[in-house]
Amino acid sequence: MFGSKKFKETQFIEDKQAMVDQMQERGYRDAKVISDTVMRHDYQTVDIKINVFEGRKYYFGDIKWTGNAKYPNDYLDRILRIKKGDIFSEDLLNKRLSGGGPSGDDISSLYLNDGYLTYNSDPVQTGIHGDTVDLNIRIYEGPQYTINRVTVKGNDVTNDRVVLRELQTLPGQKFNKAALIESTRIIGQLGNFDDTKTEPKPVNINAADGTVDLIYQVVEKPSDQVELSGGFGGGQFVGTLGLTFNNFAIRNIFHLKDYKPLPKGDGEKLSIRGSQAVVLIKTTLSLSLSRGWVVKNLSISRFLLIRS
Repeated sequence: MFGSKKFKETQFIEDKQAMVDQMQERGYRDAKVISDTVMRHDYQTVDIKINVFEGRKYYFGDIKWTGNAKYPNDYLDRILRIKKGDIFSEDLLNKRLSGGGPSGDDISSLYLNDGYLTYNSDPVQTGIHGDTVDLNIRIYEGPQYTINRVTVKGNDVTNDRVVLRELQTLPGQKFNKAALIESTRIIGQLGNFDDTKTEPKPVNINAADGTVDLIYQVVEKPSDQVELSGGFGGGQFVGTLGLTFNNFAIRNIFHLKDYKPLPKGDGEKLSIRGSQAVVLIKTTLSLSLSRGWVVKNLSISRFLLIRS
């Protein structure tokens, strides 16, 4: 937060709020900034005086659940991991209820991984007794949702089936947040898309029949590679040229209409690498085609002796 750095009014406001937030995370629920003063110290620095109200330190009291039909109170207590007597923190409470992080150890993930797409929770402070805050956490479960359709958008080069065959969210399955996150990670590993821009979207949420459609919005990125190298050794010069096409479609190799400028879209990898050495000229052409774990290689060499 505060330190020896250039003074900026907007940053100063953010730092004051961050200071209050940290105090409240430590149980000082009523903490606030009462006043602040910024005074010029010299031509290059300023002095800052902040008057804060800390208040008393609060603790969690009784925590009750209402509206939960799927999971019993004691099970939700174990997931929440907050006990009576713990230091009160609204930030911690919100993270344990609906953190939304990849760890999936919050109440929200518990429901979303079991099909409850429209789950919601509302923690209400029902009483404050001295330094103790009682809570009633009101749960809205809603219906369980089943995946109806799964589509991909933004894949201008890559064929739909290349992406769909890798996904863990399939039609007929219950909606699952963890599977949605894992499927997004897998799309990034394909190498054909910008993994920072892949965005899964639940759409057409139909509460009447409990179905939802999923759209994976992707952005294509260049994935082909060129290798050009050369060097001297053993009295000869060796030059190498290599091309790798990471989204090739071997099945369309004889379909000229699919050349853009090469047949692409099936997620296959085609490598072409040639090298030549002088004085003894050795020309080598190697081809490799991989589909998943299956790799096929072909190598052809031609020798030509140069006489002095």
